[in-house]
Amino acid sequence: MTITPTTLTRAAGVAAAVAGLLFIGVQINHPHLDVTFVTTNEWVVRSTAKVLMAALALAGITGMYLHQLRPTGILGLVGYLLFTAGYLVIMSIEFVAAYVLPSLVDTSPAYVSDVLAVATGGTATGDIGLMQTANLVAGIGYLAGGLVFGIALFRARVLARWAAALLALGAVATLAVPVLPTTLDRILAVPTGVALVGLGYSLWRTARTDTTTLLATVRSPHVTTAGAE
Repeated sequence: MTITPTTLTRAAGVAAAVAGLLFIGVQINHPHLDVTFVTTNEWVVRSTAKVLMAALALAGITGMYLHQLRPTGILGLVGYLLFTAGYLVIMSIEFVAAYVLPSLVDTSPAYVSDVLAVATGGTATGDIGLMQTANLVAGIGYLAGGLVFGIALFRARVLARWAAALLALGAVATLAVPVLPTTLDRILAVPTGVALVGLGYSLWRTARTDTTTLLATVRSPHVTTAGAE
């Protein structure tokens, strides 16, 4: 198979859509976060799915940005850098959650409990080191990046505008996480998940349409070579 810019763009669209579906899927029937849950296989599966989700989101967001460099302008660049930084840190945090925290439950249960508290918008009673900073960076990148990138995509008018607007709104909605019950805060992931699915499909369809239009132009008998009369 020949790798072309169009192929990569369509692949990025698929990646974004799958990331959105995973983002929604991992929230369904999510158990309460506590030290006991960290020791289960379900914890590893869900955390691994979040790592995959973040990786796919990074690929999808990059495809969206590269597909519309000029229309999104400086605002798009700022939003892209913030949003990808947020997802990159999220991927790192979830990797630690999946493969490091379970091994610390027996020796440092208080540390694990504090990490979980910070992850849900609470505060740590002890020192959790750089995990505190990582959660802060992830939160800022996700919120500010989603808002700015969503606005840039909306203004560019290249991909589905409803999905771009939903991305911006979904990012801002996460501000309500600390004040919502844990049974409701996971619902706030749905808008962003739906937005990623919509933007991913829109990117895939746009790349496909561009290819079809280009092929039709090349094959048209009315097209002449440069300088031909």
